[in-house]
Formats: sequence, structure tokens, C-alpha cells
Amino acid sequence: MSSSKSHSPPVDFGLAFPALVAGRLLLALTSLPDALKHDHQLSSALTSYSNLQEGIYLFKHGVDPYSGGSFRHSPLYLALFTTILPVTGVGAAIVWTLCDAVGAWALVNIWRARQRVSSTERDSLVAAAYLLNPYILLPSLARSTSSFENTLMLLSLMFASQGKASASILAICFLLHLHPPSMLLIFFPLLMLIITNPTSRLASPRPFKELNPNRDKLYPLMAECVLYACTFSLASTVVSGGTAWIMQTWGASVTLPDLTPNTGLWWYFFTEMFDHFRPFFLMVFTVHLLIYILPICIKFQHDPLYAAFLLIGVLGTFKAYPTLSDPGLFLSMIAIFPEMYPYFRHPIVTALLHLHASLLMPLFNHLWLHQGTGNANFFYASTLVFACSNGAALVDCIWAGLRIAIGEEKEGYAVVQE
Repeated sequence: MSSSKSHSPPVDFGLAFPALVAGRLLLALTSLPDALKHDHQLSSALTSYSNLQEGIYLFKHGVDPYSGGSFRHSPLYLALFTTILPVTGVGAAIVWTLCDAVGAWALVNIWRARQRVSSTERDSLVAAAYLLNPYILLPSLARSTSSFENTLMLLSLMFASQGKASASILAICFLLHLHPPSMLLIFFPLLMLIITNPTSRLASPRPFKELNPNRDKLYPLMAECVLYACTFSLASTVVSGGTAWIMQTWGASVTLPDLTPNTGLWWYFFTEMFDHFRPFFLMVFTVHLLIYILPICIKFQHDPLYAAFLLIGVLGTFKAYPTLSDPGLFLSMIAIFPEMYPYFRHPIVTALLHLHASLLMPLFNHLWLHQGTGNANFFYASTLVFACSNGAALVDCIWAGLRIAIGEEKEGYAVVQE
């Protein structure tokens, strides 16, 4: 008597995607956004919805929002939310939901471009990995502007994967004005992706020159990037009525003027820092974030999309003003690299670390800021656990990306690199 395994039919993407978006919209229309918008884990000084509302109010009443030192959003937000996009009520819920929907759609198209197909059975799973990820969902419900940054990041990678160079450069230059560190970290792998293709080569690495890169595109792309950046800078200067926005927005990620608690590693360290040591350690922390770019791009030159994915993980772990959505983007992107799943070393440990941190952070934050029975050390200890969980996921992905070229162990023997 033979038994056959029954496989459930794949979920139709045309039905699953609208259902997921509709579910997100229903959540956004509840009272959850008002309850979450002040949570330090979901929004930072650079992405806070309350700060955005304050800046828009001052801007509409003829007051320079950058004069007070608390508004750190790009002037492009002022231009969009005072003319086109609604910032309150049902309109705001629709805007943030559509933003995440576009991000999920971009992630699905990156996956399709990597597989060189128009659709797959995995499309619904990839979309769900983004739309149902609590690290992405909760900041979006809190209306953190990090949702726009993640979407622009995915759009730039999607256009690059599809060979649409100009659209990709436009998206990354827009991201530059919203959050410069994001653009700086993925700019080089993005260029490599534009002049090659997103096909997976993790199992058969080759030197970059053997991928037949179209280097003739580089100089026009660089010129186009400068043009877009200058245009956005000019528009920002015109909107804000001066150049004060530069230090208040771009400079904030380097000078760290606001030490409001967040999920990152910077705020507590610099709260305890003596003033005369501050410039040196600001330089160390900033350079530390940048030193990963060249090694990762060189080691994974055969797969620029994977290099960009790893640098997104680095950014989510070590940036100055992170929220849950930063590592959330990295974790959601794991869904488009199924070839590396068999090579993870400690996935259960990493998952448990994330679960542990996701329980500790809100608990210790409440004990410190609401109950008054704890102190800053409680919350910072939980953010250290969170950083360890992000680091563990990043190291596991780096290991898997390297190990896949060697293959699995056979008959108790394994090939190792010396």
C-alpha cells in the first residue's frame, strides 16, 4: 500500500496581496496608531510622527521648523505633507498602508527578477514576510517615517534588478535626502547591481569582471546621481527658506544632537560620555559603520544584491537612530534568498534571541519610563540583547552566503577554507 504526500495548493498572489493590504489598512484605522506613536522603539528623533506634525504646524504658520532644534525631518516631507499627502486621520492611515504595500510589491519584484520569471508560487510568502513582519508592521502603525525609507530602499533595488538605471538612481537620491546613511551603505552594491544582474551566484562565485559588467554606464549614472542630488538639495533649500536644514537633518546622524532613547547602541553610550571625548567617539562610531562597505562588496562581488542585503543588516544594527523597522527590513529580505536556508548555523538561537529582545525591550521601557521602578540601564541592557540578535542574524547570513559555494557535508567530511 503506497502513501503519497499531499501538498496544499499555493496561495494566489492576486488574492493574498490585496487581503494582506486590506488587513493592514483595517489595523491602521483603529486606535493603535495613537497608542504607539510615542513609543521609542518604533520611532526615533529622525522619524517621529509627532515631530513631523509639529514641524508641519510651524511651517504652515510661517515659523522656521529648524530653528528650534527638534525637527529633523527632510524639507521634502514638508513639501509633500503640506501639498499632496495628508498627515492626519484616514488619509494618513491610507498613505502609510500604501507605502508598505509598495514596499512589499517591490520586494516581490526583486524576488522575481532574481529568479528571472514573471511570477512564482513563492510570491505570496515574500509579500507576507514584509507585510506581516511585526518589526515592519508596528513602526508603520506608529506612522514612523522609516516606512518611507524602507520603501525607497526596496524600490531602488527593484529598479536596479530590472535594469531601470535612471529610476533606481532617482529613488536612491530621494533616500539620500531622507536618510543619508542608508544611501551611502548600499550605493556601491547598487551600482554593481545596475551594471550586472540580480541572478543568484552564491553557489558559483566568479570575479566581478567575468560577469560582463557594462562599465560604460557608470559615468553617466554618476552624473545623473549628482544631478538628482543637487536638484533635491535646491528644492529642499527653497522649501525651507535656507540651509539650516542640512545640519538639522544630514548632520544629525553624525553629531547625534538628540539622545532620546531608541533601540540602538549610540544613545546611552553618548549620554554617559564626557564632552571632551565626544568628537573622537563620534568619529569612531561613524567610521565603524562605513568600514563594512568595501569588504562586503569585494567578498560578494559575484552577487551584488546579496551584498546590498548584508549592508542593510549592518545599517539596521549599527546606525545612529534605529527603529524596529531597520532590522525588520533585513529580516524580511531573508525571504528572497531561500538557497541559503540549509546553510544557517544557529537559526533557532537567533530566533530565540529576537523573541527574548522583543519581550524585554517593551517591558524594561515601561518599568523605566512609566512605572519608575527601573532606570536607563534596564532598557539599554535589552537593546544590547537586541543588537546581539541582529548581529547573530547578520553573521549567520554571511556564513551561509560563503558556505553555499562549498556545499554541504557528505559522509562526515567537509571542505573548509584555510
